[in-house]
Amino acid sequence: MNSYPYQGKLAMVTGASSGIGEAYAKELAARGCHVVLTARSQDKLETLADEIKRKHGVQAYALPSDLSQAGAPRQLAQAIGDLGLAVDILINNAGFGTYGRFADIDPEREQKEIMLNVAALVDLTHHFLPGMLGRKDGIVVNVASMAAFAPCAYSAVYGATKAFVLSFSEALWAETRGRGVRVLALCPGATDTGFFDAVGNRDMAAGSAMSTPESVVQAGFRGIDRGSSYIIDGRNNYMAAQLSRFLPRRRVALIMERISRPKAY
Repeated sequence: MNSYPYQGKLAMVTGASSGIGEAYAKELAARGCHVVLTARSQDKLETLADEIKRKHGVQAYALPSDLSQAGAPRQLAQAIGDLGLAVDILINNAGFGTYGRFADIDPEREQKEIMLNVAALVDLTHHFLPGMLGRKDGIVVNVASMAAFAPCAYSAVYGATKAFVLSFSEALWAETRGRGVRVLALCPGATDTGFFDAVGNRDMAAGSAMSTPESVVQAGFRGIDRGSSYIIDGRNNYMAAQLSRFLPRRRVALIMERISRPKAY
């Protein structure tokens, strides 16, 4: 598949205030895209938008939103429509994880995790994919995780949300093939962002070597250029993801439990 023509397109990036989302916004702008930036932090978004406009000469819109709240994706889509904008590229990056024994984790926190990682992603895709299909042009990148490939003890809900994202993205990839829209599940391993600080426990990384947000983003661009349904950042991560293909599921679950067990347990 040919490289996508990014120049002059409008990209929306969720979770854009830091980490992979920030790196995506900067790289899209460097390729000539106008960008809509959304996350909870208005100050960080406005600072990033000013930097992008100054450095790359494109338009950058800071639209703060807490996408874990019911109705927030619809409100965000309405705000973009009110600006007279049509989204050509959707980067569904916003998400967070929880870690520990399922029975001990705050249920309300995990409901917000499901709302952000799954419901908001689906809702935003519903809002913007039809327009892309109508124009026969567009990209949807859904940020999944290595956690999508195996049951994740001590991050059971997080892993399940990312398994959903991978399956959902692959299904959309199949549905939209030949219709001008490229859909990709981007699956990073442990990445040097604020993710583990937000979780509150770096044991969740399970001793993994950290990728950079920039390397993850470049993997995403390669996946789009290849027409892939999913891409894993890093050769070692790719090999690890194949574990579940060759071992019984029970065995995989037990291996993951040993690897992921918090040091305090």
